Amino acid sequence: MGSFSIWHWLVVLLVVLLLFGSGKISGLMGDLAKGIKSFKQNIKEDEKDASMEAQAPATPPAGNIQGPAAAQATAAQPQPGSRPAA
Repeated sequence: MGSFSIWHWLVVLLVVLLLFGSGKISGLMGDLAKGIKSFKQNIKEDEKDASMEAQAPATPPAGNIQGPAAAQATAAQPQPGSRPAA
C-alpha cells in the first residue's frame, strides 16, 4: 500500500491524456517554455541595467527648480522694494 506500481501510473497518464488531449498538453508546455525564456531574458536585462547604473557617475540634475517647501518659503518673505498689502 506504500507506493504505486507502474500500472497505476500508466492508468493515471491515460486518464490525463483522455481528459486534456495531447494537443492541449503540448500547447501548455510550449507556453511554459516561452514564459521561462521571457523570464530569463528579463533577468539578463535587469542585470545589465544595474551594472550600467553602478558605472554611471552620480551627478545632480541640472537646473534650479525649487520644491514646494522652498517655493512657499520664498513667497512668504517680502521682496525688497515692494509695498506691504493693506
